[in-house]
Amino acid sequence: MEKQTTKKYRNIVRVLLIAVLACIMVPIIINAIVCLSTSFQIISHEEAAPLAADCIIVLGAGVRNGAPSPMLQDRLDTAIALYRSGAAKKLLMSGDHGQLDYDEVGVMKEYAINNGVPSEDIFMDHAGFSTYETVYRAKEVFKVESAIFVTQEYHLYRALYIANSFGIKAHGVSADVRPYAGQFYYDIREFLARAKDFVKCIVKPFPTYLGDALPISGNGNITND
Repeated sequence: MEKQTTKKYRNIVRVLLIAVLACIMVPIIINAIVCLSTSFQIISHEEAAPLAADCIIVLGAGVRNGAPSPMLQDRLDTAIALYRSGAAKKLLMSGDHGQLDYDEVGVMKEYAINNGVPSEDIFMDHAGFSTYETVYRAKEVFKVESAIFVTQEYHLYRALYIANSFGIKAHGVSADVRPYAGQFYYDIREFLARAKDFVKCIVKPFPTYLGDALPISGNGNITND
């Protein structure tokens, strides 16, 4: 009887160890798939200039006291430089505007206008609450077929992987121009987010909001508040 009990406990421990290893290994494998399958799509500013994509998608990164955070400012500066080089004729600012007192995309558009980009060339996605929702809405609402994503490199792999799953011809340009406080936290969060969005790309859940089509080829002022 004692031997049977010992054997039972060993089997339980073995199952638990296998479960723990799976929980560790599956995200690692998914991260490898996401990064390796998209790394060739990350290109330099010079390589992006002749692409003539439908738009440059700038992924939000928070605003502070009505101004872009350092990380977001670098994304905006990179995107504006790409716009000026002719890489795309439109900018799509995507971020969180889920509350009246927090308008991430409004700050992004204002920054671009203050740096010489015409208002009509700037679209705002007020419901870009996540990278997945940004890409989903870019495809379905803004009718984007080709895009250049601008964000920091650690984030580009996931954005490009999601874009690929939606059939968008996508490239990415890194906005890494300085060290960022809290980068270790961002890396850990991104590791988990890649696994989450890997599953979403299979299931394809609807975003929080869709709405009427607003083709990126039109006038960006239609997305103004």
